[in-house]
Amino acid sequence: MKAVILARVSTEEQKDAGNSLPAQIKRIEDYCERKQFEVAETFSFDESAYKTKRDEFDKILDYLKQTDEKIAVCFDKVDRFSRNIFDRRVAELYEQAKAGKIELHFVSDGQVINSDLSAGQKTHFEMNLVMAGYYSNVISDNVKRAFETKRRKGETMGYCPIGYLNTEDLSGNKTIIPDPKRAHLIIKIFEMYATGLHSLKSIAAEVENLGLRSRKGNPLSPSTIHRILNESYYYGIFYSKKYDSRHPHPYSRLIDRKLFDKCKDVSNKRRKTRSKQPTKDFIFAGLLTCADCGCAISPEEKRKKNGWKRNYYSCTNSKGNCKRQYVNEEVLLQPINELLDRFGTITEKTQQKLVEELRKTSEAEVRFHKAQVARIQKDHNMLTQRKDALLDFYLDEITKPEPSITKQDYDKKLQQLNDRIQQLGIELEEHSKADYDYKTTVGTVLSVARRAKEIFDGSELHEKQQFINFLVQNPKMKDRELVFELRKPFNYVLDLASLKSKTISTSTDRSTWLRGWGSNPRPAD
Repeated sequence: MKAVILARVSTEEQKDAGNSLPAQIKRIEDYCERKQFEVAETFSFDESAYKTKRDEFDKILDYLKQTDEKIAVCFDKVDRFSRNIFDRRVAELYEQAKAGKIELHFVSDGQVINSDLSAGQKTHFEMNLVMAGYYSNVISDNVKRAFETKRRKGETMGYCPIGYLNTEDLSGNKTIIPDPKRAHLIIKIFEMYATGLHSLKSIAAEVENLGLRSRKGNPLSPSTIHRILNESYYYGIFYSKKYDSRHPHPYSRLIDRKLFDKCKDVSNKRRKTRSKQPTKDFIFAGLLTCADCGCAISPEEKRKKNGWKRNYYSCTNSKGNCKRQYVNEEVLLQPINELLDRFGTITEKTQQKLVEELRKTSEAEVRFHKAQVARIQKDHNMLTQRKDALLDFYLDEITKPEPSITKQDYDKKLQQLNDRIQQLGIELEEHSKADYDYKTTVGTVLSVARRAKEIFDGSELHEKQQFINFLVQNPKMKDRELVFELRKPFNYVLDLASLKSKTISTSTDRSTWLRGWGSNPRPAD
């Protein structure tokens, strides 16, 4: 019988631990010689047996399909065959072996899979496959846990940001240190931008003259400067984009949080300055997107010789998969006006009831939010006092002949306190982002809601835009109609007022509000 030899490794460690390709091939060749098999072809490659895409292994399948005679496919062990019992290749070769078209030989395991396979042999083979897969799964879980532990410690996996160097300490452990050639230039970038006198382009030109380049030796672009200015790593916080998590890292800081925040303030002020008022009377300018393709909805004015003019909106169709339809601004405004009219129907008596109901609805959230902020501030003050006390203690001790605290102990404890203070700062930021900030009183909300139509009609164009943006969120144009969601707490107002009709859903459990409003209203979908 002719035989095909298959040898595979997936890691460098396997090459050096008796499982190298030549070692596997030698064992299988000796086996074929004992079995008096004629070796027709030898395949050897580096490829993981746990991945779905296995190009090298697929070449073997193609080879077997082109051969009519029965062939013995020889592996060293079952785990050289596959570590994934759900791999389609396992089922394909296994079925061919049971049908007598091929034979599977596992040399070191002493197992043969053919048409004469007994129940015990079948179970033995399946157990070997399961154990091979189990081993890989365990390793995968351990690696994930190790990475999670490293992330929580703030340890960087992979390349560090520019301004730092990946290196090893005296014990041979991987670590990260400030780059002696670049670190001071990264600091200069922040210092220059914080003055508000430099643009991203001018900073890029300045640091290029000072010799700052990328790892590949290229000049830094303005967009790279922007990324550096938004990199929290430089003030001590490691951010994982994949897991959306932030943790203090144990490496040296190049800047402090105060300088980072100052640069943020400069950037925010410039962003606000760049925003322009609309040059035309387009009330939905910059507010709408297409519900079908996600592209922006652009406005345009149409005029006639007799002085007639109207504003129309249509999808920009930048992705090329939408049919461009023009919708009159008055049609899009209709559901907004109807919504404002609905708010206007709230009576004084209903308002008093709603005040009580809304207070009950929001009190628990307000209490939780305030309690969390108070806890964070209390812990922050306590840790700040500990920092001051630690410094006083250290300054007192270093003057003694035998101080009870060394500089190393002081630095270590100070680092722990700074890390915890920064962690509290992150928590405070997250709570600030949370939707528990009820700055306006319930009475004010209802008063605004009841007078919404009056306020809207008496406003200037840019004020109307702000009011719409304040009242609704995620406005989109779908099938020539306006679709949007009500913002909190206005959705509570409608819900508690029980203003239900065929054209409006008031359930706070529904994610979408006022779908289908337009010239031909229909029930919410």
